[in-house]
Amino acid sequence: RAELGDCRRCKLHQERTQIVFGDGDPQAKLVFVGEGPGADEDAQGIPFVGRAGQLLTQMIENTARREGIPLVRSQVYICNVVKCRPPGNRTPEPDEIETCSPFLFRQLAAIRPKAICALGATAARALLGTREGVTKLRGRWYRWRDIPVMVTYHPSYLLRPYNQNAKREAWEDLKKVLHYVYG
Repeated sequence: RAELGDCRRCKLHQERTQIVFGDGDPQAKLVFVGEGPGADEDAQGIPFVGRAGQLLTQMIENTARREGIPLVRSQVYICNVVKCRPPGNRTPEPDEIETCSPFLFRQLAAIRPKAICALGATAARALLGTREGVTKLRGRWYRWRDIPVMVTYHPSYLLRPYNQNAKREAWEDLKKVLHYVYG
């Protein structure tokens, strides 16, 4: 966090309110990586606090409870590929991802989780270096360095009314992750 300082390494700093670093247990066994902060996150300085964040929290806690795993949001770590809000919530551009990725990678290396759950295409691309879409990548294990990575849909995608099938698949992906990490 100290290395970021008042980061001005890319154009995203121009419209941000604050840097949104990460939230949760800094020694978590499981890390969720999203795309970038939205308006709510930019205002509060905490990742995944808007509608998508509320859904992510429900998914984590409800799936864990159903699977008999005592887990709450504060026991995982949640962060994003880029730490500043892209204007209009657009997808981060390749140069922005490239500029911010070293900070994400240092976060992950410091936490040393047992697994990472990549939420959406931007997180999958940053961690796996692939151009494949989430639909092709989801549901299977990959590796970032020596840490297993599961790719699934971003919660904001799941909030769209026509994505009921994707919701079911995301719950299945999350069950795999939780059982891998917490037994």
